[in-house]
Amino acid sequence: MSAGKKAKNVAKTTKGKVKETTGKVVGNESLQMKGRREQMAGDAKQAAQKAKDALKG
Repeated sequence: MSAGKKAKNVAKTTKGKVKETTGKVVGNESLQMKGRREQMAGDAKQAAQKAKDALKG
């Protein structure tokens, strides 16, 4: 996996965690859900990239 793509996916996951935590703290359920969706998207992209790299190598 290229370092740039990995960093981008990790950043998306981290951003989602921050949003989810912030939503919990302020009691904003919508923000919590957005955070969870971002985390799942980042994790899915990272898993897909790992699978792609495994097939190449």
